[in-house]
Amino acid sequence: MSAAALESPRRRPPALIAGGAITAAFILLALLSRIWTPESPIRIHIALRLKPPLAAGLLGTDPFGRDVLSMLMAGTWTSLSTAFLAVALGLLLGVALGTAAAALRGRFEEAAMRSADVIFAFPALITAIMVTNIFGPGQATAVTAIGVFIIPVFARVARASALQVWARDYCLAARAAGKGRLAISLEHVIPNIAGTLLVQATIQLALAILIEAGLSFLGLGLPPPTPSWGRMLNDAQTFLDSAPWLAVAPGIAIALAVLGFNLLGDGLRDLFDPRRDRAT
Repeated sequence: MSAAALESPRRRPPALIAGGAITAAFILLALLSRIWTPESPIRIHIALRLKPPLAAGLLGTDPFGRDVLSMLMAGTWTSLSTAFLAVALGLLLGVALGTAAAALRGRFEEAAMRSADVIFAFPALITAIMVTNIFGPGQATAVTAIGVFIIPVFARVARASALQVWARDYCLAARAAGKGRLAISLEHVIPNIAGTLLVQATIQLALAILIEAGLSFLGLGLPPPTPSWGRMLNDAQTFLDSAPWLAVAPGIAIALAVLGFNLLGDGLRDLFDPRRDRAT
């Protein structure tokens, strides 16, 4: 392939650029919130309650006089950190389960996949609510609840992709050379399915953000006064007529974050698709 083709815009899908820019902005905002916010996101100023945007702060204040922008920034860290931890949990356990099923086959594969099907049969939010109700609200519980649902997703993707790799000549040659299944999985299978797993991870991050917001909206996320986009939406319900800005800010944040990770996943999928190279 020529250097001109490598520099072609087709090598950089628009979805990848847009999604990367949006997600990078949210990650930077989350990191910034750990060291600076315009006001303390938990400080109450009753005298400044329900001030509109620009009257008190860039995005106004809530019923307790807390700065909405500061709460939104702090909520970005809450949502993204919970989502990343949950996806990391699901990725590690799901990939281990899926690659083991592809390597061992037989009864282990059947048992592992049927167990994943049982978990996957329950809707994501219902699974998260059930786990949270059992163990109580908190970030660790939210991460576990979301991660439990994500495990079978990665297990299915890892198994399907790993089976294709196991049929390749280099895996057959490694088996003929006497390498064990664990060594082949670590050296050949997982590196060759990493791109597929990365795409799936970005898509699951979008889902994890939605689930975390749903749990917080229902009062099952991180306990107050920790800021959260979902709780901000819940608190805004009563004031939709008099203070609509309370719902607009977190609603737009959730929508943009989910859009960003979905676009990033679509862009990575296009980037890793070998058929694009042939088309180019």
